[in-house]
Amino acid sequence: MVKNVLMSLTKETKKRIYQILSEIKDPEIPVINIVELGIIKEVELNNGILEVSITPTYSGCPAMHAIKSEIVSRLKSENYYSVVVKINYSPAWTTDFMTQEAKEKLKNYGIAPPKELNRETCIPISLEAVECPFCGSSHTELKSRFGSTACKSFYYCKNCLQLFEHFKSF
Repeated sequence: MVKNVLMSLTKETKKRIYQILSEIKDPEIPVINIVELGIIKEVELNNGILEVSITPTYSGCPAMHAIKSEIVSRLKSENYYSVVVKINYSPAWTTDFMTQEAKEKLKNYGIAPPKELNRETCIPISLEAVECPFCGSSHTELKSRFGSTACKSFYYCKNCLQLFEHFKSF
């Protein structure tokens, strides 16, 4: 097998790399991929080494190791052998980095998507209740600030009586 040694990172090659990365699902929310989630910050070529920079959704995210391994594995399976994944903590990831498509997929999956934040105050622009992803009701109640992962909380819909998770805004 001939090794794919990159001499330059063309627009087409970069597009193909992002396509490969978009096939990697978030291990904690398998309905969205890591590109939609907004954790891929940059794809660069330095001295023949393909460098992929990622930003974790929060500093202690347990999925980062799995995501990092999957990036290397997937790119190597596509003949990109010299791959390094760098984890960047600055600027910090925010839910603003998620695509609208990812937020819609969360809702369809039964997770209320994050609300838009005022970046100066870090308070949701809309102070309305979290909308139920099942029935659309705003008649919901926070049950626990922590859901199955630290980036989600549990809510209860008083209309359809469903317990659901909300992806926290940050």
